[in-house]
Amino acid sequence: MSKYIAAIDQGTTSTRCMLFNRRGEVVSVAQKEHKQIYPQPGWVEHDPLEIWQRTQEVVTEAVSGQPSAVSAVGITNQRETTLVWNRHTGQPYYNAIVWQDTRTKEICDQLAQDGGQDRFRAQTGLPLATYFSGPKIKWLLDNVDGLRAAAEAGEAIFGNMDSWLIWNLTGAHVTDVTNASRTLLMNLETLDWDDEILQILDIPKAMLPKIVPSSDPETWGATAPDGPFGASIPVCGDLGDQQAALVGQTCFSPGEAKNTYGTGCFMLLNTGTEIIPSKSGLLTTLGYQFGDQPAVYALEGSIAITGALVQWLRDNLGIIQSAAEVETLAKSVDDSGGIYFVPAFSGLFAPYWRSDARGAIVGMTRYVNKGHIARATLEASAYQTREVLDAMQQDSGVELKALKVDGGMVANELLMQFQADILGVPVVRPVVAETTALGAAYAAGLAIGFWKTPEDLRANWQIAKTWQPKMAAGTRAELYTGWKKAVTRTFNWVE
Repeated sequence: MSKYIAAIDQGTTSTRCMLFNRRGEVVSVAQKEHKQIYPQPGWVEHDPLEIWQRTQEVVTEAVSGQPSAVSAVGITNQRETTLVWNRHTGQPYYNAIVWQDTRTKEICDQLAQDGGQDRFRAQTGLPLATYFSGPKIKWLLDNVDGLRAAAEAGEAIFGNMDSWLIWNLTGAHVTDVTNASRTLLMNLETLDWDDEILQILDIPKAMLPKIVPSSDPETWGATAPDGPFGASIPVCGDLGDQQAALVGQTCFSPGEAKNTYGTGCFMLLNTGTEIIPSKSGLLTTLGYQFGDQPAVYALEGSIAITGALVQWLRDNLGIIQSAAEVETLAKSVDDSGGIYFVPAFSGLFAPYWRSDARGAIVGMTRYVNKGHIARATLEASAYQTREVLDAMQQDSGVELKALKVDGGMVANELLMQFQADILGVPVVRPVVAETTALGAAYAAGLAIGFWKTPEDLRANWQIAKTWQPKMAAGTRAELYTGWKKAVTRTFNWVE
């Protein structure tokens, strides 16, 4: 009898495969990084063939000769990262353009000349921003020789990384509602591609994948017996990484929220079957759709740079040798020494949506040392999360009682305590902190009846640790005022 569900978690810096049992516990994991490619300032790319190779390697390692133990496969992925490949040969026409990439600023600015930054927000829930896939597809069609003709002939097809992996695993060209909702091309009400927007962006509809539910018992095909899984296994779960974490955290009731600390930071609030337009700089997005049930929507606050800032200290400055060392270095000082680090490396996402912003460290004096910089690096994640939470409460009218957290950075005790302090609410970490992969597994498992209902998943969720706020209200207000002031110093840097 099959005992496990496999999840492939294709992230911004690495790909991993994890196997989960019925209790939602990790029984096997394998992970490998891939290269980050920076052709010029503001451009970020990945090699899709390298990512597919890494995927095959981690699947083989995680399954390690027991394919018969796997019941189904779920996929979760870095969202918005955009790829176009040949449907016959599988060869990409260009590197994948990563969600952080800002090369489409001119396209977005041109589109905004008629209707402003919120030109498509009513249909898509999203502002015009370099973040989303639609403008990236347009850039590829306009700049890669022969690509437009290939797309119009039905040979060149588009997908985010979920579509790329599912296509390589099964041959199906699909994406789920959560990933489609991040393209700036899907209508939130119809859950289908918006013909008017496609016409404005001049994107052939034939190149787009079929939009399907996140958990689909009518599977999109099965893995090939001679593929990395070594058996024919249904692929039937697909969620963008942040929506996968929402499912993994079992935030199935309106008003429940989670925050994932990864390369960026992403807070999602379940709003049920209601589409809530944001007036505070948040995104209205799909939370998930299970089978033929109504789609569930969410408000999202997206922060571009959080964990990536720690990587920057390691890779660009050499202040630390490993990401884990940042906490030790930050603990060598009592506070940030009066500095703030605003990591607007790719502009600012929620709630500002300022592509003209660039990173800044403000408040520098001779007193400041590398310990203060490390501490300010961690505090930046917490301050940005506070800004998103404020916007979320303003839009929804829901006052958050506690914040469920997950992702790689939640192992950092200093950061989690400061997060509770600056929010003024408890911060709760579950036993399985890597909830992104767990959410993809849940989606696939629900599709085949491995888990019967979402309530079965709630029964798996357990608290590992809670951080209570300890900071005085006056100190919290003073620090946060300083942060808001620091953020304004990053505006209008790019003319």
